[in-house]
Amino acid sequence: MSPGGGRALGPLLLLLLLALPQCVGRWRAVVNRSIPDVCATCHIHATCHQIEGKSVCICNYGFVGNGRTHCQDKDECQIGASKICGNHTLCHNTHGSFYCVCLDGYRASNNNKTFIPNDGTNCTDIDECEESGLCGPNASCMNTEGSYKCYCNDGYKLENGEHSFHPDENIVSCKEIGCGSPPEMKHGYIVGNYSLLPGSAVHYECKEGFYSNEGKFSYCTANETWEPSTLSCKGVDCGVPPSVLNAHPVFVTGTTYGSEVIYSCVDGYFVASGNQTAVCNARGQWDGTDLVCKEEELLSNLSIFNETCVKWRRKTGRLGLQETYTFHLLGQRWDEKTFSEDVIFNITTSEDNPKVCLDLNPGSNYVVNITAISSRNTIVSVTVAVQTKVKEAFNNVLIFNDTCLKWQRTVRGTDVEDRYSFHVQGQRWYQKEFFHEMTFDLTTHKQAPEVCFDLQPGTNYSVNISMVALNFSLLVSMTTQITDPPFPDIEFVAVKGSAPLLRLRKAEDQNGPISLYQVIVLPLGLQSTFICDSFAAAAFFSNTTDVKGYVAAEFQAKDVADNMSIALGDRHYYGKFYNAPLKLGEEYCVFLRIISEWNKVRTQSCAVWAQIKNLSPTLQYMSAVGLGSVAAVCLILFLSFSVARAYLHSTVRFPPAAFACEAVHLSATMDVAQTGITSSFLETENVSRL
Repeated sequence: MSPGGGRALGPLLLLLLLALPQCVGRWRAVVNRSIPDVCATCHIHATCHQIEGKSVCICNYGFVGNGRTHCQDKDECQIGASKICGNHTLCHNTHGSFYCVCLDGYRASNNNKTFIPNDGTNCTDIDECEESGLCGPNASCMNTEGSYKCYCNDGYKLENGEHSFHPDENIVSCKEIGCGSPPEMKHGYIVGNYSLLPGSAVHYECKEGFYSNEGKFSYCTANETWEPSTLSCKGVDCGVPPSVLNAHPVFVTGTTYGSEVIYSCVDGYFVASGNQTAVCNARGQWDGTDLVCKEEELLSNLSIFNETCVKWRRKTGRLGLQETYTFHLLGQRWDEKTFSEDVIFNITTSEDNPKVCLDLNPGSNYVVNITAISSRNTIVSVTVAVQTKVKEAFNNVLIFNDTCLKWQRTVRGTDVEDRYSFHVQGQRWYQKEFFHEMTFDLTTHKQAPEVCFDLQPGTNYSVNISMVALNFSLLVSMTTQITDPPFPDIEFVAVKGSAPLLRLRKAEDQNGPISLYQVIVLPLGLQSTFICDSFAAAAFFSNTTDVKGYVAAEFQAKDVADNMSIALGDRHYYGKFYNAPLKLGEEYCVFLRIISEWNKVRTQSCAVWAQIKNLSPTLQYMSAVGLGSVAAVCLILFLSFSVARAYLHSTVRFPPAAFACEAVHLSATMDVAQTGITSSFLETENVSRL
């Protein structure tokens, strides 16, 4: 460069240096105007935040990225449903968020289908057993964690042999354990009560007139079938019918039990006493072989008519021939000791049916002896008693009100008092040891006297009425009907849960041993429609479809102890009726009926014995369920506590208030569960005391 050129460059550099600060300021302004607004560049799923005076773009909750160029969805569920949602849950990711649902068998504590566990919501077990009839008939439901199981009730089992079942898996049913009705035995019958469970036995005996030297038992096998009994009842044999003097058999039905042989007297003899029919009895002997045949007499069919006349029939072989008869009369009066009459006379007649009227004194007792000579030169005598009557002292005897008599006086005025003597005797054909007797006198001047007797029910009475002054008596027969049996002497029981043990005291019964007791089980809804005298004695296994109740037990009055008890549903037979087990969940009403029946009259009295509501499983089963519930609650508390603790130490933080609410909810759940368990045990214990 030349000196001239250097001189020219100097001023130029000076000008540049002077203009440099101004140019730098302008460049800075231009540069500042070109830098963009950071907040305006944030991603759609990001939010602008001021940090230390600077604007920063941060992706929203549920997204991850740099906040400006990208913010992608964050999959919260990838850490596991149990960690993000809690136990028994499923986690579902959404764009920018997520939600939780409970597994089958569980429900959210907030009762919503979906939830986000930031308010303490968790999944609790659903008690499916609250649904009535879930397991079907003869079965009970047991709740499990997240599900449930069905078990057959006591006395029932599954047809497929499993211990438990789930009705959603397959169709199963619970059938009753036992062999069913035992086999019938020809000419035999069952003795006492028996059970239908495997291992039990039925005792047979032969009916009257039959015997057996073989086994008498049939057993219920493990296969629930009856093992046939070797019992074989054979009829007794009485052998050849015995001979009877002067008689021969004319009809024989056989020689075994119940067979009959009929005898007839030989010609020239007649039946004097005994039975013409002999019967083979249960002891192998002929009963009724006491027939006595006597030689025919010259006269037969002797009878008295018109008080003082006698007639008879001559022997067939001597019809038309004259016969001489001797009459000897002896007469006396019991109220007149000095009176006596002794008369003897003969008559001769050829009539086939002779008759003689005697001259007798009224009010006297006569013994008339008639004697004739038979064709075999034997003397035949017949003696009859003849009592002459006085004029009737009263008539028109009428029975009224079953136990009262009234009559009309006929021979004496109303101003004269008459004394009547009564002798009353009563017997019962169904109670041989019963005998009722009473005597008393009645003095009255009434024209139509009346008298009522203190008679026992169901009794046949003979009443002898004597009028002492006129030596007149009359016999009247009276039959009293049975009365309604007394109301059962029981204590009413109302229970919930288990079937009660019912106690019975024998009632005082004036009708005698013609009563029986019946235990009747009805649905509770039919209690108001039950009519004591119209309910048919239907058995539990009756084929009648319209019967709503059944007779569970029947006892004869003579078999009822002073204080006895019966357990409903014990599967035993009482009489011919089966005490069937009661169904769970059903409600029942139990009646006790006393029935008396005699002389085609049937009376009865009934009383409500028990009401059973909400029938539940047995005490042992309830105890097991109760203990299981306690264990389940404790397990839920432990798991919930563990989950809460894990949440406190995880990256996801919940507000303290939300955690406190969850703790309060768990505590409340525990209190409710404990209260329910305690109540269940108390109810079971109360039932067991009844």
